[in-house]
This record gives sequence, structure tokens and C-alpha cells, in this order.
Amino acid sequence: MKVAIINKSNNPLPSYETSASAGLDIRAFIEEKCTLNPSERKLIKTGLFLEIPEGYEAQVRPRSGLALKNGITVLNSPGTIDADYRGEIGVILINHSSEIFEINSGDRIAQLVFAKVEQAVWYETESLNETERGEGGFGSTGKK
Repeated sequence: MKVAIINKSNNPLPSYETSASAGLDIRAFIEEKCTLNPSERKLIKTGLFLEIPEGYEAQVRPRSGLALKNGITVLNSPGTIDADYRGEIGVILINHSSEIFEINSGDRIAQLVFAKVEQAVWYETESLNETERGEGGFGSTGKK
């Protein structure tokens, strides 16, 4: 799959860090460093603009190292970038730690994973097929 990209930042293009990586690391592109206070969230720009082929989406996901070491994650994870969106990619970061976190331009802040998508076609009905699970939800299939 080929994806057209405009990079208005001074950062390298997103890249897979290993040959089997699912996600491409994306970096902050900000005029000056910013801080995330505990429980604070901010939209961090990347300087990247994509043209994703129809039938695909890009998912914005947290970086596991930032989450484990610093309590920093993507708030609406995974965030979806639709194939028809042409604006700048932004990442909503939140600080779940008790420490102030500093973000500098060029820092790896999230990752992109591309996935195929299907659009549903609704048909209305008066009943649904029965299943063993039925209406059980919210932990109903867990330990008894």
C-alpha cells in the first residue's frame, strides 16, 4: 500500500523501527517545548499530512515506552484518521502520571498503524439470532 505524505516539519518521515514493526513512530512538531501537567491533555501537531487510500485508515496509538516510563498516552486511543481527511495530523496526549512531562519538537510521541476498513450496510429487522452469550456484557464472560 502506498500513502502520499507531505512533511512540513523538520523531522524525518515516520519509520518502522524494525522489519516486523506494525507501527510507524511519529514525532512532535512544535515551535517551542511544551509541558503536560499531571492529568492535563494537549493536542500536539506533527507537521504531517496524509492521503490514505480508500478502504484504509491510519490508527494513532500510544508508544508503550512513554506509557510505561512516563504515564503518557494517546487520549482517544486508537484515534482514527479517515481516508478522506487532508488536515495536519495531531495527537491528543494526556499525562496520567503525577509528574510534569516535557515535550520537545522531534520527540517520538505516538505511532501510526494502517488497517483495512469495511463500511457497514444496515438492514432493519425485528429480531437478532440467538447466541450462547445473549445479552451478557461488561465482564460477563470472565471468571465465575
